[in-house]
Amino acid sequence: MQYTRLGSSGLTVSKICLGMMTYGDPQFRPWSLNLEDSEPFVCRALEAGINFFDTANAYSRGTSEEFTGTLLKKFAKRDEYVLASKVFFGVGESAPNQQGLSRKHIFSAIDASLKRLGTDYLDLYQIHRWDANTPIEETMQALDDVVKSGRVRYIGASSMWAWQFAKAQKIAEQHGLTKFISMQNHYNLIYREEEREMMPQCLDMGVGVIPWSPLARGKLAGNRSADGQKLTKRAETDSFGDTLYTHPNDWVIIERLNALAAARGVSSATIALAWMLAKPFISAPIIGASKAQHLEDAIAAVEIKLSAEELQQLEELYEPHPVAGHQ
Repeated sequence: MQYTRLGSSGLTVSKICLGMMTYGDPQFRPWSLNLEDSEPFVCRALEAGINFFDTANAYSRGTSEEFTGTLLKKFAKRDEYVLASKVFFGVGESAPNQQGLSRKHIFSAIDASLKRLGTDYLDLYQIHRWDANTPIEETMQALDDVVKSGRVRYIGASSMWAWQFAKAQKIAEQHGLTKFISMQNHYNLIYREEEREMMPQCLDMGVGVIPWSPLARGKLAGNRSADGQKLTKRAETDSFGDTLYTHPNDWVIIERLNALAAARGVSSATIALAWMLAKPFISAPIIGASKAQHLEDAIAAVEIKLSAEELQQLEELYEPHPVAGHQ
């Protein structure tokens, strides 16, 4: 495994992050793995040198955090891994103040996450989305207070407009508050709209980028076919994923990807992740794994170096897409 600093911070993370959304009570997501079935993935990730694990309070109504805390505690010491979670969405509740980025919700959410995770602190606490109903000054002050309380070491953000991220960072700078060190945004070989503004901004700001859906909800790994077949349980039930990738040109790029993977003798998923890791603004893609091979494909990607010609082959057919993943 290879490691990198997360942005310009001093936090060192593996160049692959294991996303824990796959692990949680199956009653909330039919493709989720129960605790027993989740265990081998965390064990193998740690064995391979992955030290970065990402979850969220809303995943499987909190059970993803519970599984994450239980399994990491079983196989590693707390200082050996980097633990990230998120706040914004409700954990199954719909009452006022139980979602969003108000001071009230952030303070209650962090305590609830720490309890579910069975830890005293998070290494990285991320806002899951932008909250248009709460002043960003309030959010940044609350996050700063959470950091100063010792419950969080660093803060990060997720999908939003570049101007919103710039505004949040500026507010923090003006008031001497903790700034975001990372951006978890939507980015992959068939969705590259973030290259227009957000990625250059993060590079300029020294912010680490940890994309979600680096394999396009499995589409780059072969869980869907060009004729519309859904080949896995997740693909069959992932209604959100169905809204993200609808551009007809995607399949032309996937054909290129598959051909290059065959020529290299590796999986398409490995090549798609190697392409991403070649980008100077990428710190660590967040991968999901519900089968053992998913994790092995991601681990292999760290060692693959694509040539300039191969990168061009993968990129040259891309066409602009509607923005997807946030509003």
